[in-house]
Amino acid sequence: MLYYFGLWREDGLDQRIQELLRCQVREKARRLEDPSLVIIDTQSVRAAAGVPKTTTGLDANKKVSGRKRGLAVDVLGLVIGVVVLPASAHDNVAGTALLDQAATRCGNRLERVLVDQGFKDEVLIHGALLDIDVEVVRRSREDQGKGFVPQPKRWIVEQVNGTLLLHRRLAREYDHRPDTSASRVYWASIANMTRRLTAPSPAWRDTLELAA
Repeated sequence: MLYYFGLWREDGLDQRIQELLRCQVREKARRLEDPSLVIIDTQSVRAAAGVPKTTTGLDANKKVSGRKRGLAVDVLGLVIGVVVLPASAHDNVAGTALLDQAATRCGNRLERVLVDQGFKDEVLIHGALLDIDVEVVRRSREDQGKGFVPQPKRWIVEQVNGTLLLHRRLAREYDHRPDTSASRVYWASIANMTRRLTAPSPAWRDTLELAA
């Protein structure tokens, strides 16, 4: 199985399946195939023992030793792009790479990208070069001092991160290669979208009523 996993990763089959299913889920939701709005964020994930130190780092801000997983998602929580870097990498590095992926996969439809305050001018400038409006979502004055307060739309990417962590291989960085880790994100996203496209199974009570 690992042999085929490696072949599909190198061939980009995981990303092609991801894109096809993403379009189908958006069509089912009566939306155009490509979004005009994308949300970008990063998450530092601890690395397991045995993961090469050359591919990991320390996120000094979050006190996490491992890798930084960057995601670009649409308003439905569907993955547009993935990048995996050492946790010591700045958010700008992940942000510019994700902007390139989103611009390639969404084409001219992409107009606006939401990011948090961890992303600096470099991402905004890169977005302008791609003709994309990058907006930094800041906490309102009313929310300051209240602790954690979800931000409309931008919070969607946080929900996606939480969903991905339910997949055992993504709860921690186990893979030696960052591209393998990114591929596992795509496969987890594929599993989630498959469930969204498949009609839910009837509850056991409904089954008994139908049999009666």
